[in-house]
Amino acid sequence: MTAYPDIPAITPNMDYWAERVDLAAAFRWTARLNLHEAVANHFSLSVNDDGTKFLMNPNQVHFSRVRASDLLLLDANDPDVLNKPGAPDPTAWGLHGSIHRACPHARCAMHVHSIFATVLASLADSTMPPIDQNTATFFNRTVVDEEFGGLAFESEGMRCAAMLNDPKKKTMIMGNHGVMVTGDTVADTFNRLYYFERAAETYIRALQTGQPLRILSDEVAEKTAQELEDYPSQAEQHLSELKAILDEEGSDYAS
Repeated sequence: MTAYPDIPAITPNMDYWAERVDLAAAFRWTARLNLHEAVANHFSLSVNDDGTKFLMNPNQVHFSRVRASDLLLLDANDPDVLNKPGAPDPTAWGLHGSIHRACPHARCAMHVHSIFATVLASLADSTMPPIDQNTATFFNRTVVDEEFGGLAFESEGMRCAAMLNDPKKKTMIMGNHGVMVTGDTVADTFNRLYYFERAAETYIRALQTGQPLRILSDEVAEKTAQELEDYPSQAEQHLSELKAILDEEGSDYAS
Protein backbone atom coordinates (compact mmCIF):
# COMPACT_ATOMS: atom_id res chain seq x y z
CA MET A 1 0.00 0.00 0.00
CA THR A 2 1.35 3.42 -0.96
CA ALA A 3 1.56 6.03 1.81
CA TYR A 4 0.79 9.66 1.14
CA PRO A 5 2.30 11.54 4.09
CA ASP A 6 1.50 14.98 2.66
CA ILE A 7 -2.26 14.36 2.58
CA PRO A 8 -3.91 15.41 5.88
CA ALA A 9 -6.15 13.02 7.77
CA ILE A 10 -9.81 13.36 6.89
CA THR A 11 -11.88 14.83 9.71
CA PRO A 12 -15.55 13.76 9.72
CA ASN A 13 -18.01 16.54 9.03
CA MET A 14 -19.39 16.70 12.56
CA ASP A 15 -19.61 19.63 14.93
CA TYR A 16 -17.18 19.76 17.87
CA TRP A 17 -14.92 17.07 16.43
CA ALA A 18 -11.86 17.84 18.57
CA GLU A 19 -14.01 17.78 21.70
CA ARG A 20 -15.56 14.49 20.60
CA VAL A 21 -12.14 12.91 20.09
CA ASP A 22 -10.91 13.99 23.53
CA LEU A 23 -14.05 12.67 25.22
CA ALA A 24 -13.90 9.36 23.34
CA ALA A 25 -10.29 8.92 24.43
CA ALA A 26 -11.32 9.50 28.04
CA PHE A 27 -13.98 6.80 27.76
CA ARG A 28 -11.50 4.31 26.31
CA TRP A 29 -8.88 4.97 28.98
CA THR A 30 -11.42 4.85 31.80
CA ALA A 31 -12.39 1.38 30.61
CA ARG A 32 -8.75 0.33 30.40
CA LEU A 33 -8.19 1.39 34.00
CA ASN A 34 -11.38 -0.43 35.06
CA LEU A 35 -12.87 2.72 36.57
CA HIS A 36 -16.19 2.19 34.79
CA GLU A 37 -19.04 -0.19 35.61
CA ALA A 38 -20.64 -2.42 32.95
CA VAL A 39 -22.72 -0.18 30.63
CA ALA A 40 -23.55 2.33 33.35
CA ASN A 41 -21.72 5.59 34.20
CA HIS A 42 -21.48 8.65 32.00
CA PHE A 43 -19.34 11.59 30.91
CA SER A 44 -20.47 14.89 29.41
CA LEU A 45 -18.87 18.00 27.94
CA SER A 46 -20.58 21.33 27.33
CA VAL A 47 -19.88 23.01 23.99
CA ASN A 48 -21.65 26.39 24.20
CA ASP A 49 -21.08 29.47 26.32
CA ASP A 50 -23.78 28.89 28.93
CA GLY A 51 -22.98 25.19 29.20
CA THR A 52 -26.46 23.91 28.31
CA LYS A 53 -25.52 22.23 25.02
CA PHE A 54 -23.40 19.18 25.70
CA LEU A 55 -21.94 15.94 24.39
CA MET A 56 -22.63 12.69 26.26
CA ASN A 57 -22.16 8.97 25.73
CA PRO A 58 -25.00 7.03 24.08
CA ASN A 59 -27.30 4.90 26.17
CA GLN A 60 -25.69 1.73 27.54
CA VAL A 61 -22.71 1.51 25.19
CA HIS A 62 -19.62 0.07 26.86
CA PHE A 63 -16.92 2.67 27.48
CA SER A 64 -14.39 0.54 25.58
CA ARG A 65 -16.45 0.89 22.39
CA VAL A 66 -17.40 4.58 22.45
CA ARG A 67 -16.26 6.47 19.35
CA ALA A 68 -16.16 10.21 18.75
CA SER A 69 -18.98 9.96 16.20
CA ASP A 70 -21.20 8.05 18.64
CA LEU A 71 -21.50 10.87 21.15
CA LEU A 72 -24.91 12.45 21.61
CA LEU A 73 -25.33 16.21 21.27
CA LEU A 74 -28.00 17.27 23.77
CA ASP A 75 -29.70 20.43 24.99
CA ALA A 76 -30.20 20.61 28.76
CA ASN A 77 -33.22 22.87 28.23
CA ASP A 78 -35.00 20.49 25.84
CA PRO A 79 -37.89 18.90 27.81
CA ASP A 80 -38.48 16.24 25.14
CA VAL A 81 -34.98 14.71 25.06
CA LEU A 82 -36.06 11.39 26.57
CA ASN A 83 -38.91 11.01 24.07
CA LYS A 84 -36.71 11.25 20.98
CA PRO A 85 -35.03 8.40 19.06
CA GLY A 86 -31.58 7.63 20.42
CA ALA A 87 -32.44 9.15 23.79
CA PRO A 88 -29.75 9.08 26.49
CA ASP A 89 -29.91 6.95 29.61
CA PRO A 90 -32.55 8.56 31.90
CA THR A 91 -30.24 8.69 34.90
CA ALA A 92 -27.42 10.17 32.80
CA TRP A 93 -29.84 12.81 31.56
CA GLY A 94 -31.15 13.50 35.06
CA LEU A 95 -27.68 13.99 36.51
CA HIS A 96 -25.72 15.60 33.69
CA GLY A 97 -28.61 17.62 32.29
CA SER A 98 -29.14 19.11 35.74
CA ILE A 99 -25.45 19.91 36.16
CA HIS A 100 -25.11 21.62 32.78
CA ARG A 101 -28.32 23.53 33.39
CA ALA A 102 -27.38 24.77 36.87
CA CYS A 103 -23.56 24.90 36.87
CA PRO A 104 -22.14 26.62 33.78
CA HIS A 105 -18.67 26.52 35.38
CA ALA A 106 -18.77 22.70 35.26
CA ARG A 107 -17.86 22.43 31.59
CA CYS A 108 -17.08 18.72 31.78
CA ALA A 109 -18.58 16.17 34.17
CA MET A 110 -17.45 12.58 34.71
CA HIS A 111 -19.38 10.16 36.90
CA VAL A 112 -18.13 6.67 37.75
CA HIS A 113 -18.54 3.96 40.37
CA SER A 114 -14.81 3.25 40.54
CA ILE A 115 -13.84 0.85 43.32
CA PHE A 116 -11.88 2.98 45.75
CA ALA A 117 -13.94 6.14 45.28
CA THR A 118 -17.06 4.07 45.95
CA VAL A 119 -15.53 2.46 49.04
CA LEU A 120 -14.76 5.97 50.30
CA ALA A 121 -18.33 7.02 49.49
CA SER A 122 -19.61 4.08 51.57
CA LEU A 123 -17.84 5.06 54.79
CA ALA A 124 -19.71 6.87 57.57
CA ASP A 125 -17.07 9.59 57.21
CA SER A 126 -16.39 10.00 53.48
CA THR A 127 -13.93 12.85 53.84
CA MET A 128 -10.38 12.12 52.71
CA PRO A 129 -7.55 13.52 54.85
CA PRO A 130 -4.33 14.74 53.19
CA ILE A 131 -1.82 11.97 53.84
CA ASP A 132 0.25 12.25 50.66
CA GLN A 133 0.58 14.41 47.55
CA ASN A 134 -2.39 12.89 45.74
CA THR A 135 -4.80 13.13 48.66
CA ALA A 136 -3.60 16.69 49.32
CA THR A 137 -4.63 17.57 45.75
CA PHE A 138 -8.24 17.45 46.93
CA PHE A 139 -7.82 19.34 50.21
CA ASN A 140 -10.76 21.75 50.61
CA ARG A 141 -11.77 20.93 47.04
CA THR A 142 -14.42 18.27 47.51
CA VAL A 143 -18.02 18.16 48.64
CA VAL A 144 -19.57 15.11 50.29
CA ASP A 145 -23.18 14.23 49.50
CA GLU A 146 -24.67 12.44 52.48
CA GLU A 147 -28.27 12.28 51.24
CA PHE A 148 -28.29 9.54 48.58
CA GLY A 149 -31.82 9.36 47.21
CA GLY A 150 -31.72 6.46 44.76
CA LEU A 151 -31.10 6.48 41.02
CA ALA A 152 -30.22 9.89 39.60
CA PHE A 153 -33.42 10.67 37.76
CA GLU A 154 -34.43 14.33 37.31
CA SER A 155 -35.15 15.30 40.94
CA GLU A 156 -32.10 13.49 42.31
CA GLY A 157 -29.96 15.01 39.58
CA MET A 158 -31.16 18.50 40.47
CA ARG A 159 -30.36 17.90 44.14
CA CYS A 160 -26.84 16.73 43.28
CA ALA A 161 -26.25 19.64 40.89
CA ALA A 162 -27.09 22.11 43.65
CA MET A 163 -24.12 20.79 45.63
CA LEU A 164 -21.68 21.71 42.86
CA ASN A 165 -22.37 25.45 42.90
CA ASP A 166 -18.91 26.31 44.28
CA PRO A 167 -16.48 26.43 41.31
CA LYS A 168 -13.56 25.61 43.62
CA LYS A 169 -15.07 22.26 44.64
CA LYS A 170 -14.86 20.16 41.51
CA THR A 171 -15.20 16.71 43.06
CA MET A 172 -18.35 15.38 44.69
CA ILE A 173 -18.07 12.23 46.78
CA MET A 174 -21.55 10.84 46.22
CA GLY A 175 -22.36 9.05 49.46
CA ASN A 176 -23.41 5.41 48.93
CA HIS A 177 -22.96 5.92 45.19
CA GLY A 178 -19.61 6.87 43.62
CA VAL A 179 -17.91 10.06 42.50
CA MET A 180 -18.70 13.01 40.23
CA VAL A 181 -15.72 15.00 38.96
CA THR A 182 -16.03 18.27 37.05
CA GLY A 183 -13.56 20.48 35.24
CA ASP A 184 -12.88 23.01 32.53
CA THR A 185 -11.95 20.57 29.76
CA VAL A 186 -11.86 16.83 29.12
CA ALA A 187 -8.15 16.79 29.95
CA ASP A 188 -8.62 18.71 33.18
CA THR A 189 -11.53 16.54 34.31
CA PHE A 190 -10.06 13.17 33.36
CA ASN A 191 -6.80 14.05 35.09
CA ARG A 192 -8.74 14.92 38.25
CA LEU A 193 -10.77 11.68 38.02
CA TYR A 194 -7.60 9.64 37.61
CA TYR A 195 -5.88 11.22 40.59
CA PHE A 196 -8.96 11.05 42.79
CA GLU A 197 -9.15 7.30 42.33
CA ARG A 198 -5.43 7.01 43.07
CA ALA A 199 -5.84 9.19 46.16
CA ALA A 200 -8.82 7.19 47.39
CA GLU A 201 -6.87 3.96 46.92
CA THR A 202 -3.95 5.29 48.94
CA TYR A 203 -6.28 6.34 51.76
CA ILE A 204 -8.29 3.09 51.83
CA ARG A 205 -5.13 0.97 51.78
CA ALA A 206 -3.63 3.10 54.55
CA LEU A 207 -6.76 2.49 56.65
CA GLN A 208 -6.42 -1.25 56.02
CA THR A 209 -3.06 -1.32 57.80
CA GLY A 210 -4.77 -0.34 61.04
CA GLN A 211 -1.83 1.96 61.81
CA PRO A 212 -2.15 5.66 62.76
CA LEU A 213 -2.16 8.01 59.78
CA ARG A 214 0.44 10.75 59.31
CA ILE A 215 -1.82 13.63 58.26
CA LEU A 216 -0.37 16.76 56.67
CA SER A 217 -1.01 20.13 58.27
CA ASP A 218 -3.71 22.31 56.69
CA GLU A 219 -1.04 24.77 55.59
CA VAL A 220 1.07 22.17 53.78
CA ALA A 221 -2.00 20.46 52.30
CA GLU A 222 -3.33 23.75 50.87
CA LYS A 223 0.11 24.73 49.58
CA THR A 224 0.43 21.36 47.82
CA ALA A 225 -3.05 21.55 46.33
CA GLN A 226 -2.42 25.05 44.98
CA GLU A 227 0.98 24.10 43.56
CA LEU A 228 -0.60 21.18 41.71
CA GLU A 229 -3.40 23.37 40.38
CA ASP A 230 -0.78 25.79 39.04
CA TYR A 231 1.45 23.09 37.55
CA PRO A 232 1.71 23.91 33.82
CA SER A 233 -0.01 21.75 31.18
CA GLN A 234 0.10 18.51 33.18
CA ALA A 235 -3.51 17.52 32.45
CA GLU A 236 -3.26 18.38 28.77
CA GLN A 237 -0.06 16.38 28.37
CA HIS A 238 -1.59 13.43 30.23
CA LEU A 239 -4.49 13.20 27.79
CA SER A 240 -2.22 13.86 24.81
CA GLU A 241 -0.05 10.90 25.76
CA LEU A 242 -3.08 8.65 26.22
CA LYS A 243 -4.36 9.59 22.76
CA ALA A 244 -0.91 8.93 21.30
CA ILE A 245 -0.93 5.43 22.80
CA LEU A 246 -4.42 4.75 21.42
CA ASP A 247 -3.35 6.03 18.00
CA GLU A 248 -0.25 3.82 17.99
CA GLU A 249 -2.44 0.82 18.81
CA GLY A 250 -4.79 1.58 15.89
CA SER A 251 -7.79 2.32 18.09
CA ASP A 252 -10.98 3.51 16.38
CA TYR A 253 -11.87 5.94 19.21
CA ALA A 254 -11.35 8.95 16.91
CA SER A 255 -13.73 7.73 14.22
